[in-house]
Amino acid sequence: MIVESPIAGGPGRRLMVQMFLAFAFAYFFSALLRAVTATLAPTFSNELGLGAGALGLLAGAYFLGFAAMQLPLGSALDRFGPKRVLMVLLAVAAVGCACFGAARDLPQLLVARLLIGVGVSACLMAPLTCYRRRFGPTAQLRTNSWMLMTGSLGMLFSTLPVQWLLPVLGWRGLFLAVAVLLLVSIAAIAFLVPRDDAAHESSAAAAPNGGYREVLRHPVFVRMAPLGFFAYGGMVAMQSLWIGPWLTQVAGHSPGGAARGLFIVNLSMLVAFLCWGLLMPRLVRSGWDADRIIARAWPLGVACLGAILWFGPAAGAGAWAAWCVLTSVVSLSQPAVAQAFPSSLAGRALSAFNLVIFAGVFAVQWGIGLALDALRALGWAPLSAYRASLGLFLAGCLLAFLWAHWHRGAAAVLQPTAGRT
Repeated sequence: MIVESPIAGGPGRRLMVQMFLAFAFAYFFSALLRAVTATLAPTFSNELGLGAGALGLLAGAYFLGFAAMQLPLGSALDRFGPKRVLMVLLAVAAVGCACFGAARDLPQLLVARLLIGVGVSACLMAPLTCYRRRFGPTAQLRTNSWMLMTGSLGMLFSTLPVQWLLPVLGWRGLFLAVAVLLLVSIAAIAFLVPRDDAAHESSAAAAPNGGYREVLRHPVFVRMAPLGFFAYGGMVAMQSLWIGPWLTQVAGHSPGGAARGLFIVNLSMLVAFLCWGLLMPRLVRSGWDADRIIARAWPLGVACLGAILWFGPAAGAGAWAAWCVLTSVVSLSQPAVAQAFPSSLAGRALSAFNLVIFAGVFAVQWGIGLALDALRALGWAPLSAYRASLGLFLAGCLLAFLWAHWHRGAAAVLQPTAGRT
């Protein structure tokens, strides 16, 4: 799977694959838990009487807990190492899943989902920090894309497979089963991932307390932050919640049909991230860095979302899959931002950018829900309410891409540099 050599003195190919699989197993369940509310939204509405605002809040609670952890997580990853931090937090996620399965009302569900978000907050940042320390720049871009591919696989399983399991396990049994599998992932990481590098931890411990100030003021971070908030965060927000209700309330699909549509969307994302992982080494060698690719591709995603709003009920799963694939180019910003910093700041740089992304997920998910409830309370038809709510989201994406274009002076720093440590 991973064929590129790591940095000098790094792990061999077999160990690289072993590390990737252990991390990917945990990230699979993180993504499944993130997106499963889109499939379970009709169940929660019918069984618990949750409206659009409550559904948005429930889905967003995961991202709120996730985002709240990012700054302390970055410092912990740099100080204590990704392996130990991830194992501790996965135990928290297992407890959160068990509590969610036992919850009886919305407040209990919110607390449990918040706990899940806290627990899985390191499932991507810990591997990316580990890859930044141990792998070469091109391998980082490839493994980042393949981690996201694994996340798409988890989101894929949150659709039709979850729909098939509901009559057997129920949504409560489903969360209890995931709690057990998270404990299995802890064991896999314990046995398959090497011990954290003490040299990096000593370097991070000796780093100045202003590490986050250095990250937040960096021109690359300033340039890419709005893109992470609106475009990347909005893509996750739509994929993990609002595409499902669009398919049922606008396109007229049944819950089963919406689950099949989400399956198509997530399968398309899985293929997209697989292709990014395969193509990035060749693109980098040809001079196509992350900044150049994003600059060329972003107008297509914005145009596709505009077309979806224009065609309304005729825009089904295929249209949303096309939008997600076109927007997936923003995922290249994450490893590129990490490469703009020394490895002693990798955890903080990645976590700070992830905080921006997931703050965007929470804001977009809940904001769209509040806007839909408000507009429908005023008597707007579902199609008009969705067009207006998603139109505001589209405007935010457009402004974020224009901001990145206007600040292209920082683009040179985004190019992967082989010797940077």
